[in-house]
Amino acid sequence: MLVIVAPGQGSQTPGFLGPWLEEPGTRDRLKWLSAVADIDLVEHGTTSDAETIQDTAVAQPLLVAAGLLALPLLGSPAAGVLSGHSVGEITAAAAAGVLTDEQAMVLVRERGRAMARAAAQVPTGMSALLGGDPDEVLAVLAQFDLTPANMNMAGQVVAAGTLENLERLKAEPPAKARVRPLKVAGAFHTHFMAPAVEVLEGHGRAISPGDASVRLVSNADGQVVTDGREVLDRIVRQISRPVRWDLCLDTFRELGVTGLLELPPAGTLAGIAKRALPGVEIVSLKTPADLPAARELIAKHTSDENGKVPA
Repeated sequence: MLVIVAPGQGSQTPGFLGPWLEEPGTRDRLKWLSAVADIDLVEHGTTSDAETIQDTAVAQPLLVAAGLLALPLLGSPAAGVLSGHSVGEITAAAAAGVLTDEQAMVLVRERGRAMARAAAQVPTGMSALLGGDPDEVLAVLAQFDLTPANMNMAGQVVAAGTLENLERLKAEPPAKARVRPLKVAGAFHTHFMAPAVEVLEGHGRAISPGDASVRLVSNADGQVVTDGREVLDRIVRQISRPVRWDLCLDTFRELGVTGLLELPPAGTLAGIAKRALPGVEIVSLKTPADLPAARELIAKHTSDENGKVPA
């Protein structure tokens, strides 16, 4: 069984969309998505510098657009499972038919803007913790009033909170744990994002989602969700709730996933999967040069049951 995953914020790098725009039709498609998102994604995906594309209001539409550009080049793959990390959930929802591409771009535009405004209210940020005893790591985060905003896998947690408390964590990390500050604009997936949730709830009520044609695995708890309204509600609420990618990985195992394909800008989720899902064949779709390997993976791990949502 094949799972296709979409990466989250922080995976973008300057110029990463350049090679993709050499593929027939992709530049025009990106111009259209730019018009919908009211942002020049061609410029940001090819010439903007790292600081510019770190901006939440730029990064999030750019990431979703990247996935939407790559998917048609794969030949409408019949994945058995879809999932996305944080903002990647919007990409996955579009791939599953819950949202149209245009709805996805409007939603991510408003998500990015609302989260940027929320992040500007209080100086906050995020830091990755690598290693250490899991229980001790969580205890230290609680001691410093920090939230485990991303629980990616055992030994990899992202802490979020005020910059002051993140500095305290850096000065006094848990035993055998390394702290690495992340280049993000705020404490995403924490209570600091509550104002953004309120904004997105209004937009969500205005969208008429479809039901998922493929199993979608939710960041909230790793559960499979196919009801379109529930998928959309979860995406909205997830803005202020921790990402439980560790539970998504558990679900991939339970479903019998044998192949994993990460959409561009790929690498982060594939790296986690290599450590957390031994025996699963993995392809990172970083540039069009990876398309042959991706198509081969799709053919190898697609069965008659792929793409079918259980009754």
